[in-house]
Amino acid sequence: MARYGKEHKQATRQRIIERAGRRFKRDGIDGSGIAALMSDAGLTNGAFYAHFASKDDLVTHAVADQLRAQRESFAAQASDGGPGQVVREYLSVRHRDNPGEGCPSAALLDEIGRSTDATKQAYTEGLLAIIDGLNARSAPDDPEAARVKTLSVFAMMVGTLQLSRALSDPELADAVLEQGLRNVLAVRSADQPN
Repeated sequence: MARYGKEHKQATRQRIIERAGRRFKRDGIDGSGIAALMSDAGLTNGAFYAHFASKDDLVTHAVADQLRAQRESFAAQASDGGPGQVVREYLSVRHRDNPGEGCPSAALLDEIGRSTDATKQAYTEGLLAIIDGLNARSAPDDPEAARVKTLSVFAMMVGTLQLSRALSDPELADAVLEQGLRNVLAVRSADQPN
């Protein structure tokens, strides 16, 4: 039986983490069994424990990886169209209708709140990196106050997206998304210096 090198093992582990992150966002953490997660990565269940100590270990790594990817996406969007572009992309029908490709907070926040301390720590660190990255462009006088304000605005965005996803009436879901976009942009505009 051939043995694989360290790079192959790392690439396989990263593939598992990325595929698990998408499945968790689509089906939930509790709704995603190890068999499905490994199948998504093109591997057997037996390979799981060569990469992770437990499902909780995988959840922690997947949450951190999803937030890293979101931070990079937000940075690219902000470079292209400023912070308003981040808000418009986030509160879009495309984002709402594709949870597996979207925000880990909007898809998993309730489950992360019930996860292990390690997962909560990975979430906290990843989210603060996103928030601080968004704030770095504005160079505020009071970074801690800016952090709290941006976290509050982000919470508004997450809640809007979650509510829009949960509504069975498509017109109402779209209206909530559109009003949420206007609300967030209004809050951001009120916080900008004149």
